[in-house]
Order: sequence, then C-alpha cells, then structure tokens
Amino acid sequence: MTHLYESDFQGWIEDQVNLLKTQQWQQLDTLNLIEEIEALGRKERQELRNRLGILLGHLLKWQFQLDKRTNSGLGTIREQRIQIKFLLQDSPSLKPYLNQILPDAYELGLALAIRETKLGEQIFPEVCPYTLEQTLDPQFLPI
Repeated sequence: MTHLYESDFQGWIEDQVNLLKTQQWQQLDTLNLIEEIEALGRKERQELRNRLGILLGHLLKWQFQLDKRTNSGLGTIREQRIQIKFLLQDSPSLKPYLNQILPDAYELGLALAIRETKLGEQIFPEVCPYTLEQTLDPQFLPI
C-alpha cells in the first residue's frame, strides 16, 4: 500500500476510500492516512491565514494609497471576506484560530502592501491597525 502511496497518490486515495467504505480496517494504510488527514487540517489553516493576509494587505493599500483606490481593489477586499466567510462556514472550528493567526496574516499583508504600493515600510503600522471584527466586517473600509 505504501508503494502505491508513493507512486500513484490518486490511486492510493481511491483504494483508501474503498477500504473505508467496505470497512476493511486492517487493510488501511493508517500511517499515511493519518499524515494526509493532518495535512488537510494544516492546509485549511494556511488558506485562512493567506486569505486574511491578502485582505489585510488590500485594506492597508486602501488606507495608505488614497489616490489609487479602485473598484478592483474594493473587489479584492470583498472577495477575500467572502472566501473567509465560506471557509469558516465549512469549518467553524477554524474561527478561534483567527485571533492566533492575525499577527502572521498581518505580516503577509504588510509585505503585500509594501511590494504593491512601493511605499516605504515606515509608512505602515508595525502591528495590525484593525481589529478582527473590523477586518471581517463587510461594511468596514479604513479611512
């Protein structure tokens, strides 16, 4: 089973699903199955952190680049909020994780804002200037 895991991941998944459906517990590749389930959890948290980072970066751009506010930027803010909402609807247990990842997400957002605005790092706050509630509020835009 481990050979299939290494040579044909999709085939391994199909085999594992069939074994689970037919309750053939002894045949399962449990070590790799555990590893993949843990990886799924990490992937969900990473996606949430990355989407929150993009959202924060665009909120910073909105606040600090007044002359370059566009519908496209506003659209990105809206889209990230919606995607985060969907992630949290699909996996409500991620909600408490938001407070934990906010500093890391802000670091990602800050890097995005610095890169895309070409403004100096000193222009932006060192720590996230928005609360989590503001960040996720569909009506909030920084001034």
